[in-house]
Amino acid sequence: MTLFLTTFLIIGVVIALMSVGVMFGRGAIKGSCGGVNNGGECICTQKCEKRRKLEAMAQNQ
Repeated sequence: MTLFLTTFLIIGVVIALMSVGVMFGRGAIKGSCGGVNNGGECICTQKCEKRRKLEAMAQNQ
């Protein structure tokens, strides 16, 4: 039971610390193509296959 409570406490502290970053307006995590806040515009020099398929599907609609 002690192990469970210790683990629960550690996870709770980590979640609380992460929420502080959100409360102070930290930006979203960004991937190699700018992430969610970049409006979907990829700035990569060479687009991956998944991105090319997505853009081709968008053009055909």
